[in-house]
Amino acid sequence: MVMPGTGLEWSQRDRAKAAAKLMLGWVALLWLLEVVDTVSGHALDGFGIMPRTASELIDIVPAAFVHFGFGHVAANSVPLLVFGFLAALGGLRRFAAVCALVIVVDGLGVWLVAPAHSNTAGASGLIFGLFGFLLVGGFVERRPLNILAGLLVGAVWGTSILTGLAPWQAHVSWQGHLIGLAAGVAAAFLFRRRRGSERAELVP
Repeated sequence: MVMPGTGLEWSQRDRAKAAAKLMLGWVALLWLLEVVDTVSGHALDGFGIMPRTASELIDIVPAAFVHFGFGHVAANSVPLLVFGFLAALGGLRRFAAVCALVIVVDGLGVWLVAPAHSNTAGASGLIFGLFGFLLVGGFVERRPLNILAGLLVGAVWGTSILTGLAPWQAHVSWQGHLIGLAAGVAAAFLFRRRRGSERAELVP
């Protein structure tokens, strides 16, 4: 913790730089992993989650970073970059906690309820979680700018999110999307900020 006025607390510009670097690196990692997957004959696809098999529990976290082809990565890259950047503006430690909660809860949920003989992977569960976090976070914390950001995100991506929850889509884990969304909403309440708490963040 740092006392305000010491010159060590985060500025808005510091936050934006750190958030941008983090999310650009994250998305670049997803593309790199897909290159490795393709070159290796899709060896990484085995890190997806196959439901209700005890040995698959270790894949709950890795599954959020593995994709089934470059089209899959491309579809997830822009929303992950935007949602992640906006969420990370509130502090990297809180952002890490939100992502960890969404990934673990979503992965466990998929493991429990996904159709038999399916293999689920990709960042879409996290994307839906971050969407839910952004959509309600501003209202939970009563911050006008965050409310506006959440409403804008909802206006731009709301239709796509609703489509992703439709259970009749083939080869789409609507269960993972729904669980991720619920986990993100829960995270908005669990990790809500108090007034002035952002001053305690150190510049990296």
